[in-house]
Amino acid sequence: MRLGKKSGPGIIPLSKHGIHRDSLPHSARKVCEGLQQAGHSAYVVGGAVRDLLLGVTPKDFDVATDALPEQVHRLFRRSRLIGRRFKLVHVMFGSETIEVSTFRAGDSSNTDEHGRVLRDNVYGNREEDAVRRDFTINAMYYDPSNETILDFHDGLRDLRKKLVRIIGDPRARFREDPVRMLRAARFAAKLEFTIDPQTRAPIADMASLINNVPAARLFDEMLKLLLSGHAGPCVRELREAGLHHGLLPLLDVILEQPLGERFVMLALAETDQRVRDGKPVSPAFLFAALLWHEVLAAWKKEQAQGTKPVPALHLAMDAVIEMQTDKLAIPRRFTTIMKEIWVLQPRFEQRSVKRPFALLANERFRAAYDFLALRCASGECPAELADWWERFQHATPEERDVMLHPAEARERRPRRRRRSGGPAVAGGDASGEAGSKAPAAPADS
Repeated sequence: MRLGKKSGPGIIPLSKHGIHRDSLPHSARKVCEGLQQAGHSAYVVGGAVRDLLLGVTPKDFDVATDALPEQVHRLFRRSRLIGRRFKLVHVMFGSETIEVSTFRAGDSSNTDEHGRVLRDNVYGNREEDAVRRDFTINAMYYDPSNETILDFHDGLRDLRKKLVRIIGDPRARFREDPVRMLRAARFAAKLEFTIDPQTRAPIADMASLINNVPAARLFDEMLKLLLSGHAGPCVRELREAGLHHGLLPLLDVILEQPLGERFVMLALAETDQRVRDGKPVSPAFLFAALLWHEVLAAWKKEQAQGTKPVPALHLAMDAVIEMQTDKLAIPRRFTTIMKEIWVLQPRFEQRSVKRPFALLANERFRAAYDFLALRCASGECPAELADWWERFQHATPEERDVMLHPAEARERRPRRRRRSGGPAVAGGDASGEAGSKAPAAPADS
């Protein structure tokens, strides 16, 4: 069944779109040239064409061709076949990798009871490949040999109107792949576009179909959204479209809590800034922030039932992670770091004796401190706490002694050994005045 209205593409010349072949990296041009010289058709497709038209440097360049994967693999010495159900070819040029896919045809014959396509690995022709793509702005094909764009679904028109519009009937396409609803929100937020009204209309009603998407794939899509550099706007778009329920099962609860929403939005804004500055971003830190207020709520509940603070915190963390991974397969390498960040938070309140020094030496200190700073900035904790730890990190040993409570500082000083039968020489008198206990530490020490 054809989903598009047009039987042939609009052919857009260089004079109308302005993308010169020199705008492509050498690697993408070489792949297209190699395939075309071997008698195949080859185009740069998808997001790269969209971004070039917007004047943005693409992060990746994908090529679509009528050559079979094995044919592509034989043409390029430094290439490898990947994928099981649907093979792709990665062609390597130094640190650059060009992903080459063979034209695919939509296959709606193998679906689940909700209409989600389970099999999408049938080779097709160029026209079928264009119909199979999700949005009009992602379905343009650039031919570097003649510098023309093939536009099957008026993608350039929608790009200029700043519209995200799905190809074909929205309800049918969302049933085929519910992740397209998330992608619509992500593209709208990232590009500062508007979702086409007909595309948006069924999203709220069909949002529950997200629950049918495999957890691992949902995690991959969520990670793209959160690390897009526009995570804050993406989350707001998800909420406006009615997609936050069931995506992160707890995100709707977090966003309904005044402190929780401020905390989450601060974390997303900081992540977006790091992405824009080209700095590394930790997915574990971000997911720890998204779920922190659910951990807090579960922690308080456990303590109210009589569980001691430290065991209660561990039970809360495990419960939240278990509930989350039912819907979103957060890898263990991330959940381990998330728990390490969470479990260190109570220790920042312990500023006595050797405890600050032990925390400072912890390998997760920096991430945990950044997390504390977010908590203070959101109003969850007093700002003085983050300020104290910021100063303590950079203080000299003498300054650190002064920063500790006077009674605690005295306890840190070495005491001379007591002579047998005699009073203590340098630690106070026999009454134990100087040896009096420091304030009781929280139970997780």
